[in-house]
Amino acid sequence: MEGAAFEPSRGRCVFVKKLAFVLLVLILAASAAGVLYTRVYEPYRGYGGVEQFIDIPAGVGTRAIGERLVAAGVIRDLLTYRLALWRSGVSRHLDAGEYRFDGPMTPVAVVTKLARGDVFVVPLTFREGLTIAEMSQVFEARGVGPASAFVAAAGDPSLVRAIDPAARDLEGYLFPETYQLPRHTDARRLVQMMVDRFERVWTAQLRQAAAERGLTTRQAVTLASIVEKETAQPEERPLVAAVYENRRRIGMGLQCDPTVIYALQHAGRYTGNLRRDDLAFDSPYNTYKYPGLPPGPIASPGKASLEAAVQPAANGYLYFVSRNDGTHVFASTLEEHSRNVQKFQVQYFRDRRMRANR
Repeated sequence: MEGAAFEPSRGRCVFVKKLAFVLLVLILAASAAGVLYTRVYEPYRGYGGVEQFIDIPAGVGTRAIGERLVAAGVIRDLLTYRLALWRSGVSRHLDAGEYRFDGPMTPVAVVTKLARGDVFVVPLTFREGLTIAEMSQVFEARGVGPASAFVAAAGDPSLVRAIDPAARDLEGYLFPETYQLPRHTDARRLVQMMVDRFERVWTAQLRQAAAERGLTTRQAVTLASIVEKETAQPEERPLVAAVYENRRRIGMGLQCDPTVIYALQHAGRYTGNLRRDDLAFDSPYNTYKYPGLPPGPIASPGKASLEAAVQPAANGYLYFVSRNDGTHVFASTLEEHSRNVQKFQVQYFRDRRMRANR
């Protein structure tokens, strides 16, 4: 009887122990879940140095991406990474590319960054009116690559053969704007991007407008490059284009200083100042010496200058001179132009010298 009385008590004891064990497991599981949940929203940084770059190749699975993030010290461990994917709901939308991390981030923020495709890029700006040589210096100065590599890549005319069979290089066809570049972009890839951008800007409508004026693409871009070098004022571009088109129409020499400067630069003879003797420099780009347009573009024109070249203003202007404030005054006759030169050049600099000598 004593043994029979003991059994229920023993059974209750076993039950209590099992219940306690289950409760302990649940408590531990809840605690672990709480820790993991906290980690998902807790900023973490496990790498040294100022920044960490991670390259995610195209086609890589989510697990491999997680392994790269963990190995780089951006996320603590794979379990935290998986939970972050689950919480964010973006596991199927992680984009390839190079990513930069420069401080603690929550795992959820990390995977969201990849889902947005917030890849690291280097902004590289080429302003309108630069030559290949000048663009190469910008390329090198921004740390993207050596200037020589850019010059070499820009020397491949095959990229524009379809629109300019006579091209000897890509002068004029590297469209000036800001390009968002991956960190390891090479010169050839950038040059292709710039040519592609030019071809999108040089629309069928602009090509048709050029053809209606009897201009090939090469001639239109050459004229646009001259307009770009002559003025930075948007409202003046159609006027400048009209001056050179009017001169061409009547067989008058273009007499354009920027074309002479371009010739001198290529010959290594430009000192920064255009002298009277330089106007006699023998080069097909010297529009004081040779009639008509020069053999090719002298810089990269922007969209406004391309549009002005094929849609110049309707006027009879043949001359213009600088007002020395970034704008120009235009004239239709030599007599009127001479008065403008006297006022805005001769008298202006005479007065300036007198003020300086007081």
